[in-house]
Amino acid sequence: MSEDKAAETTALGSNEDATRGYYDSSDVDAFYDAVWGGEDIHTGVYAHDAEPVADASRRTVERLADRLADHLRPGRSVLDLGSGYGGTARYLAERFGCRVVALNLSAAQNERHRAANAKRGLDGLIEVVTGSFHEVPYAADHFDAVCSLEALCHSDDRARALSEAVRVLKPGGGLAFTDIMADESASAEALHPVVSRLGVAALATPSFYLRLLTDLGLTSVDFDDHSAHIARHYVRLNEDTRAREAELRTTISPAYVDTLLANLPLWVDATRAGRLRWGIFSARHTVD
Repeated sequence: MSEDKAAETTALGSNEDATRGYYDSSDVDAFYDAVWGGEDIHTGVYAHDAEPVADASRRTVERLADRLADHLRPGRSVLDLGSGYGGTARYLAERFGCRVVALNLSAAQNERHRAANAKRGLDGLIEVVTGSFHEVPYAADHFDAVCSLEALCHSDDRARALSEAVRVLKPGGGLAFTDIMADESASAEALHPVVSRLGVAALATPSFYLRLLTDLGLTSVDFDDHSAHIARHYVRLNEDTRAREAELRTTISPAYVDTLLANLPLWVDATRAGRLRWGIFSARHTVD
């Protein structure tokens, strides 16, 4: 292995270790369970400003699933990259009757995911795999669809992750994902206080993803821009966390609650200033 390749591998490993450590934390787990609902842990599409975070987050899953509806039915398979607690996997399995492979770095999340699947009677349709979306452990042309919700923002090599997604996608298959991104005009310095929590050097931009998807040979590339909702989302998270501060301090370490109270307003400020973008990307694998 060349020195450059070795350095790249080491850096990617450190990036994944940071992500794994974050999501394996009992404090993070308790926060996502209490404030986010413990099922879908990503940005929501809001019907109104006061809508519960969990309801809006579920709507995001529904919108993303609509983009894959032509590709999924009983007997078909979908890969969920960075599957978290498995809310998306369970929704897809229940709605379409398809098989789902849920690939995720965090062993703690995966344990909780498997338990929820068994409780809902879905463990026969969903396989939870501990692993990296930078090196998907499946052969080429394996899945009818690939999806991801707000996981790529944790990657320092998003081109590699999406290349892997396309590699395992069958010709004619569908890809859909959401991600937190930087506005094209936002400087790295302005976003550093926000991005530092994610353990990455920088965020992608919408134009980066649109260009990359095209370069990977995908067609019908589309971006449904829902950036207005990310501001609503972080306002809701900030409000809920502050309103439930006393309760959270009984289940989460005081130090982590203090971190949340300091960090969430930074996200609110960044979204209100238009420095962050968010939405749903979709594309189709070219049929040879």
